[in-house]
Amino acid sequence: MIHHKIDELSNCAVKFNFKKISFIKDGGFMRLRNVKGSREAIADSEFTRNDFENYKGKWHEVFGNDNPIHIEIGMGKGKFITTLATLNPNINYIGIEKYSSVLIRAIEKRKELEIDNLLFIRMDAVDILDAFAKDEVDKIYLNFSDPWPKDRHAKRRLTSRQFFDRYDAFLVQDGVVEFKTDNRDLFDFSLEEIKKTKFEVIDYTFDLHGNPKAAIYQGNVMTEYEEKFTQKGNPICKLVAKRKQ
Repeated sequence: MIHHKIDELSNCAVKFNFKKISFIKDGGFMRLRNVKGSREAIADSEFTRNDFENYKGKWHEVFGNDNPIHIEIGMGKGKFITTLATLNPNINYIGIEKYSSVLIRAIEKRKELEIDNLLFIRMDAVDILDAFAKDEVDKIYLNFSDPWPKDRHAKRRLTSRQFFDRYDAFLVQDGVVEFKTDNRDLFDFSLEEIKKTKFEVIDYTFDLHGNPKAAIYQGNVMTEYEEKFTQKGNPICKLVAKRKQ
């Protein structure tokens, strides 16, 4: 997640009158430094549910309807999920992001929209079972997730068997997981890893934009990074997974 946010955010100032986002070097890797005041602003926002444990099994009550619930894990600045929520008023969306310095940008986007089907959670994805109950979520979006390139960190990848075990606990029976990335190594890992879970890949491509007529491309909404990489000519990989029949 975070590795794709670095280049875009380093040149941006967050609204809310915060100082420009800064970065610190950590073992050769650049990571976000907390933006002063961002957590407080998130906690005060009407669009976030910080005590998410209290809403487990009650998200339909929160939205006030029985519409399907779709979540994006690691949503970044929120372009993807805010677009989906605007296009699909009969679907409820929940955006999940660990980093407050990034989530604050999504909240700014949300404030400009006249919709009632989008909420946010600031949460580490490893805690996702604390937020959702059995059969509560219909679809999961994973977009340009952190590849965690070291083998010892494989279980932290959002397409690892450990995370698919988590998804199995709260996805409806015919629930769907969609994953997009520009990282071919991560994509290859994901294709093989899913074989070791209760899920199976029902469609995939190594070049999503290479065939706009393909079924897997239909209804595609691009993220900030997808737009950037596509303009550079970098292929985007995508897979769709469901439970094995």
